[in-house]
Amino acid sequence: MNDVMRDAMRDVAKKAGARAELVSALLALTVYLTGLTLQLTGNAGSASQALFVAAYVFGGFFTLREAVATLREGRFQVDFLMLVAAAGAAAIGRWEEGAVLLVLFSLGHALEEYAMGRARRSIEALGALAPRTALVRRGGAEAVEVPVEELAVGDTVLVRPHTRVPADGFVAAGSSSVDQSPITGESVPADKTPVADRAAALADPAATDPGSRLYAGTVNGSGSLDVVVTRLAADNTLARMVRMVQDAEERTSPTQRFTDRFQKVFVPGVLVLVAALLGFGALSGEPFTDTFYRAMAVLVAASPCALAIATPAAVLSAVGRAARGGVLVKGGAPLEEFGRLSTLAFDKTGTLTEGRPRLTEALAADGAGREELLRTALATQRLSDHPLAQAVVRDAPALLAGTPAAPAAATPEAVGLRAVIGRGVTAELDGETVHIGSLSYADTLAGPPVPPALRERTEELARTGRTTMLVRRGERWLGTLGLMDAPRPEAAETVAALRALGVTRTVMLSGDDQRVADAVAREVGMDEALGGLMPQDKVTEVARLRRTARTAMIGDGVNDAPAMAGATVGVAMGAAGSAVALETADIALMSDDLRRLPFITGLSRRASRIIRQNLWLSLGIVAVLVPATALGLGIGPAVLVHEGSTLVVVANALRLLRHRDPVSGA
Repeated sequence: MNDVMRDAMRDVAKKAGARAELVSALLALTVYLTGLTLQLTGNAGSASQALFVAAYVFGGFFTLREAVATLREGRFQVDFLMLVAAAGAAAIGRWEEGAVLLVLFSLGHALEEYAMGRARRSIEALGALAPRTALVRRGGAEAVEVPVEELAVGDTVLVRPHTRVPADGFVAAGSSSVDQSPITGESVPADKTPVADRAAALADPAATDPGSRLYAGTVNGSGSLDVVVTRLAADNTLARMVRMVQDAEERTSPTQRFTDRFQKVFVPGVLVLVAALLGFGALSGEPFTDTFYRAMAVLVAASPCALAIATPAAVLSAVGRAARGGVLVKGGAPLEEFGRLSTLAFDKTGTLTEGRPRLTEALAADGAGREELLRTALATQRLSDHPLAQAVVRDAPALLAGTPAAPAAATPEAVGLRAVIGRGVTAELDGETVHIGSLSYADTLAGPPVPPALRERTEELARTGRTTMLVRRGERWLGTLGLMDAPRPEAAETVAALRALGVTRTVMLSGDDQRVADAVAREVGMDEALGGLMPQDKVTEVARLRRTARTAMIGDGVNDAPAMAGATVGVAMGAAGSAVALETADIALMSDDLRRLPFITGLSRRASRIIRQNLWLSLGIVAVLVPATALGLGIGPAVLVHEGSTLVVVANALRLLRHRDPVSGA
């Protein structure tokens, strides 16, 4: 609670400071306009001069405070140049010129802070999603309302219909649809049902089925849910997201590092230029006041205000927009780099595919029926806990539903399962021995060999990337089953969308057999597929790709962490359920939806374009204003153009907050 109070007080102080700066700028504008009116109406004198001095005070207070702070750090920044110019104008009696300089600069700075605050508020709004209190049930008592900070792991909270979920956890009772878009960016509410084993889910929350997992800040639908808490409030997914997005503001991009280095050289260079102009004026015999005024005008024109804000404004806006779309970007560096990528490397299992095998084919042998094949396999595999057996048990009923007369028949019961490790299984069914296994296992069995036609069809399935299982009952071959870790439904659409956005090369890296990798790659439209890779081989392949182009590695953020670390940018999928993925990735897709990739690709490319636009505009303004002021343009017009360009740069960056999500349309 103390941390929460400190953060709240810090936010209040920051907002109060921003308001005070705006009020001070408006007061400076008011007294300046009043003094200017007196001067224009012929009432110039001590009154108008006093008002211009007041404009100096109101307009220069915050600028002076910031300049002193940066000078103590050994840095020259724009604020210092503006103060020198204003002081120079006052020294030669041009109080109204110095006043307009400080008024416009303070107004521009205050409006910049307001605009940047808007971008920051889009990030801070994430933190406001989580409820402050929760209804908790302890020891069988009635639900009582407590602050979310008092929730403990293992507590059961009641989530009423149409309210926000107060903590990360899993559903213990009830069912509902939950809007997870604030965390994962998914446009469709996800159905939630209770876990089968509460103790197991509490012991290993990361292994909980996504259909039972909940995140703080998401919105419950029409059902009531009992949710078991798995993370403390300070460590839930939403809290980590907010912290990491806020930390991202401190991680500078390559362009920002360039502008920082540029300013360290440029600002002292401007001071040298001003000194040179003063010296040239003295040698040429020009009146000192004219020379000094021109030098101060050049000082204003050369101040890189827009350059200083060009990149941070764009990065902050893009990071905030990405977070609202279910993508965590850890700073300007990965944002800019991702916007320039031409090559994407994908892990296969769990990234391009669903991460679990599916029964996709059931081909009956000549003289056998498809229904008998499926029911025999189903009865036998029910006794096994092997992942391929579980896939048969899960998917065979759906294939049976399309078999004539299938619903009328009952699936028999098998007994006496025996496993032949790595090859197959055998069991007894209605007095007959059933064998299920690979082609190599089938060739070792006594009795009739695999029929040539069935062998050919099995080998064809294998060539298309299927894992095959032949089924024999007694002395009869019933057929072959084909299983495959099927591509995600959105995989092909995602690859096509990435290509349309300018990605020129897509590569799939897989530990599976090359034939399996080739089959998946063809189905989703990848350019290349590399199979049979160990984790260290993936690191080597990513390094090879990086030698020719900037390369991102997209994986689960855990098993692929070494390859992701070696890529230009590492992207983790499904990071909402994985603390490791959130920590290791440069960019984290909070959901398992591949369609987040085109969203962040489009956003990062647009951010890169806007950063370049802002950079060229900022440098262009300086390049035009410096010679213009050297040739006689006054301080007033110079600062007006200067501050106007700064506001244009910020407004251009804020357009990123309205970047459209191609999936949801929002």
